[in-house]
Amino acid sequence: MELSSPEFKNKSFIPQKFTCQGKGVNPALIIEGIPDKAKSLALIMDDPDAIGGNFVHWVLYNIPVTNCIEEDTVPGKQGLNSLGRLGYASPCPPTGAHRYFFKIYALDVILDYGGGLNKAELEKEISAHLLDKAELIGLYQKK
Repeated sequence: MELSSPEFKNKSFIPQKFTCQGKGVNPALIIEGIPDKAKSLALIMDDPDAIGGNFVHWVLYNIPVTNCIEEDTVPGKQGLNSLGRLGYASPCPPTGAHRYFFKIYALDVILDYGGGLNKAELEKEISAHLLDKAELIGLYQKK
């Protein structure tokens, strides 16, 4: 699989619009090469450069099989981010440039959970049902 965005290239800067200094909405994501046997997709966005350790920005699962996650949408069930909330926590690093990893997973099931899984719980489910995965890295530094 491949994951890209019409908003930024891999390992380049995320436009301000998608951060705490802009609208703070999720960027559009393009997913290519999804396995035929996929029943759902899952997405984790995190920042390994955060001062307190890996900061989880977005957890989504039970995304219908699709080639595009549109800007400012919630196409599946939302899990908990590191703020303890459901939803997209936009990039907002206190100092320096941080890396933001968007990871998409193709799963062979639709998970039997309502909203609210955290990253660790979702990763456990992913490990048992993974067909394929892809990653996109965006950078951001406050202006």
